[in-house]
Amino acid sequence: MVCTEGEAGHLSVMTTTIAAIATAAGRGGIGVIRLSGPDSLNIAMRLCQRHEAPPVRHATLVKAFDEADSVLDEGLLLWFPAPASFTGEDVVEFQGHGSQVILQAILQRCFALGAQPAKAGEFSRRAVSNGRMDLSQAEGIIACIDAATERAARQAQRHLSGEFGRMIQQYMQQLLGVIAHVEACLDFPEEDIPELFLDELRQQIEQTLLIPLEAMLQRAGFGERLFQGATVAIIGAPNVGKSSLLNALGGRERAIVSDQAGTTRDVLELDFEVHGIPVRLLDTAGIRETDDVIEQAGVARARAQAATADVCLFVADATQPASWTMAEVETADIRLMNKIDLMPDDWRIPAGFLGISVSRGYGLDGLLQIMAQHLGDELESEETLLITRARHRDAIERTLQALRQALPLMQDEASLDLSTLQLRRAHAALAEIVGFGNIDDILDRVFSEFCIGK
Repeated sequence: MVCTEGEAGHLSVMTTTIAAIATAAGRGGIGVIRLSGPDSLNIAMRLCQRHEAPPVRHATLVKAFDEADSVLDEGLLLWFPAPASFTGEDVVEFQGHGSQVILQAILQRCFALGAQPAKAGEFSRRAVSNGRMDLSQAEGIIACIDAATERAARQAQRHLSGEFGRMIQQYMQQLLGVIAHVEACLDFPEEDIPELFLDELRQQIEQTLLIPLEAMLQRAGFGERLFQGATVAIIGAPNVGKSSLLNALGGRERAIVSDQAGTTRDVLELDFEVHGIPVRLLDTAGIRETDDVIEQAGVARARAQAATADVCLFVADATQPASWTMAEVETADIRLMNKIDLMPDDWRIPAGFLGISVSRGYGLDGLLQIMAQHLGDELESEETLLITRARHRDAIERTLQALRQALPLMQDEASLDLSTLQLRRAHAALAEIVGFGNIDDILDRVFSEFCIGK
């Protein structure tokens, strides 16, 4: 690839043309071959044996031919000339049948006509390099693909639309304003700097940067869980209703339910949603002392899952007081008292437990709400824009660290030059999120997560 360096470290000219299958592997009704680069249209016209360019952004029925002039497939050809395309370059797509054999044959023909194989994420990387989107928008593409729930998909669309990137760039502009004022003070050392002026700058940093960024960081864990999912382990003594709870929450009979103790010997998994959060629910073996070697292994796994799960549900049986006081109850995040429908009317639920009846469905809605809260959900803030990637969280953590170090330095005129260093570090950390500056190593890491054809 031959390229020239543009503003903000972006690669603005690329002379190679790349090609890839842009649809998922496997059998499907439709398959798409995508080309991007200066020779895209020429390659497509030779592939389809056309002498005139197709209408811009209009689907044209064509045939694709091999080197022996045999028809490989019939489909639609679309041409998006630069710069009004996904990558900002000339882009051509052939939409044909979804056979992997046919798609590979057409792709190999494109290579024979001069295209180069696209690397993982190379189409999106060119879009960022050519200014068609910022880096956070490109990551929004990954988020849209990975979204497992409707709530996650809505957040992904907001990142893809550029809303998150625009917010970060607004913080960057505010920070540049502060830096400009501080550096103006350094440029005119003979002028007395009013203490009130420095106080106003510090207040501006706290109100417009520190407070909103800290609030964003507090919700980062929940934002990442929307896409990465969470694990919830159910533990407790045998026969307290753990498997029944798994079946009830998942809405299907995943676990075998039996009156015989020790039925569940390994960890059973079931995927479901809790207020739009993808959750993997783990049903574990009943914890008890046993001479059965297999059951002992199941108990060991149960304790291990409880230690690593995002949320641990401890289930006790209201009719078995011995199940209330196991050692594991102390480390559980949520404590459930099952089978309360079998107890007398004057019976009281022990302190610290949530009363439920799995067989009758009593208390399960409340359990889901409490579970969502433990996973970081704030029901009243569904429209809040969330951090969805660990890379963003790390950059904001470094931004806040630099801002906190800058504030005390701004209390003394003699330390103002040091404060500007910290303020610029904060600005550089924010710039990493949207892909500004010389960040080739970050770009390599981000686009390595993409699939070929994106």
